[in-house]
Amino acid sequence: MELKDLEAAMEAFVESKGWYKADSAHPQTPKNLAVSLVLEASEVLEHFQWSEKTADNAELAGELADVLLYLLQLARLHDIDLGQAVMEKLNINAGRQWDK
Repeated sequence: MELKDLEAAMEAFVESKGWYKADSAHPQTPKNLAVSLVLEASEVLEHFQWSEKTADNAELAGELADVLLYLLQLARLHDIDLGQAVMEKLNINAGRQWDK
């Protein structure tokens, strides 16, 4: 699936819930999305709290999907093309060296 397809599906879902409306109980502001992104990422971490492997791949997949959805929304609100941003970051990182 293409990143653009995921973005469109996310956008349709958020619109259908009315979360972009000014009076939404779940306002999709940059701050709220950034907080939600970190909270969902911590739920990913919970899968590995006491083990190197997750006990449930399906649950992990759901948490990873939540992280991606918040990331897509945050990028959308800032007009960031994530595909392009990833490629640019990979190019920067290719020239970097890390301590061994």
